[in-house]
Amino acid sequence: MKFEEYRQFDAMGLAELVGKGEVAASELLETAIARAEQVNPSLNGLIIPLYEQARSRAASPLEGPLAGVPMLVKDLFQEMGGAPSYQGNKARKKNDIRADQDSTLVARWKAAGLVPFGRTNTPEFGAKGITEPDSYGPARNPWNPDHTPGGSSGGSAAMVASGVVPVAGANDGGGSIRIPAACCGLFGLKPGRGRTPWGPTFTEAMHGIAVNHVLTRSVRDSALLLDLTHGDERGSLFQIAPPAQPYQVAAASRPGTLRIGFSTASPLGTPVDPEAVKAVEKTVALLRELGHEVVEAEPQMDAKQMCMDWLSVWFGQCAAEVDEVKALTGCGDEGFELDTLAIAAFGRATPAHEYVKCQTRWQQYMIALDTFLEQYDFWLTPTLAMPPARIGEMATPGWQQSALKMLLKVGGEKLLMKTGMIEQMAMENFKYMPFTQFANVTGVPAMSVPLHWCDSASGKPGLPLGSQFVGGHGDEGKLLALAAQLEEAAPWFDKVPM
Repeated sequence: MKFEEYRQFDAMGLAELVGKGEVAASELLETAIARAEQVNPSLNGLIIPLYEQARSRAASPLEGPLAGVPMLVKDLFQEMGGAPSYQGNKARKKNDIRADQDSTLVARWKAAGLVPFGRTNTPEFGAKGITEPDSYGPARNPWNPDHTPGGSSGGSAAMVASGVVPVAGANDGGGSIRIPAACCGLFGLKPGRGRTPWGPTFTEAMHGIAVNHVLTRSVRDSALLLDLTHGDERGSLFQIAPPAQPYQVAAASRPGTLRIGFSTASPLGTPVDPEAVKAVEKTVALLRELGHEVVEAEPQMDAKQMCMDWLSVWFGQCAAEVDEVKALTGCGDEGFELDTLAIAAFGRATPAHEYVKCQTRWQQYMIALDTFLEQYDFWLTPTLAMPPARIGEMATPGWQQSALKMLLKVGGEKLLMKTGMIEQMAMENFKYMPFTQFANVTGVPAMSVPLHWCDSASGKPGLPLGSQFVGGHGDEGKLLALAAQLEEAAPWFDKVPM
């Protein structure tokens, strides 16, 4: 199969061709590999090729609704037995840390018949909204390689957007599915807390803030993959209510008339680029054309405190991961990026009682959302406050790096936390992505829908910039129904970058 034909199909379409005997799984795989070899030198999204394992799998009998469809898997907790598990970290890469077994999620993907053939680029431990790890270098945006594909699932997004695969693994602890989707013109659904698995060795990440799923070009692919992967696993901390109907059915239905509140202002009071405002205004106009009621409104909460509470959990998580890698590899601080060491130090400097207070405040944010959703079906915002940043633009400034090195050397992180500099540094990063963390802290599903491409001097479509919808607990199906309606009204599947 030639790439031009391959690219015309989503995962479900390719699976249908395989099922009819019109194309073999091995042929699809070779087309995907050839495309990866063509574009990856400039995009750096695929960092760990696993071609021979995939060829062996594609040559064997495959069953499942997506039998024979190639995919890529993010190199962050989506483990593949025997394959590298580097997580964007220098020490894990240097020591060639490999997974003992497939993660529950990867096992479910394989049970669906998918053929993973590599692992994708991610920032160290997935801790940033860009994908520029020291261990592998930056992943780049297919729409303009001078810009980021977002993070932390940026490598996956670059490979899906460039047509290497129709679907790739992703996870989201603060926007890491939605941000890359917004940057690369893809559909990205973050499921709700507990909806998808993490096992088999643990079953929840960051108290449920982080969740697993995929990045896709079509809504129906995302819906089917959620059907095939959601549900309890051994050791689940709680049993989440199953959907009222399959997600694939929800995506094929219509959502009815919705009442949607929208906001284009940053909840942190930081600037929002006119292109991000335009993205939401275009989405609002389309929603109204479709018969939905859309009014300007937002949940009432202390957004700055919410972001800092989210950050406290990230700090603690990073400290635990650094300790784990040091114990696993025997490395010292040289095994980590400076930003990672600083985040870990702040995590260790956070008293346990302050950590508990921040988790307790999560309940206030959920109450605020529930109050809002008593009047509205969804909250619509920009996914990002500005178009995809240039490579290197979001890097920690040199003066901050010097200050962090000095403070880490003398153990001055507690003093730094008292000065207010942490809040200042946090707001500098949050100004790029002030909208996405809310859904993680509250544990609700949210999605980024690709309806806007920025203006470009060349006359061709510029960089994508998605719009975010936040729903309530259990609203994955309702979000998918709206996404499918938007996809039909303003198709994006055939908008391709290269």
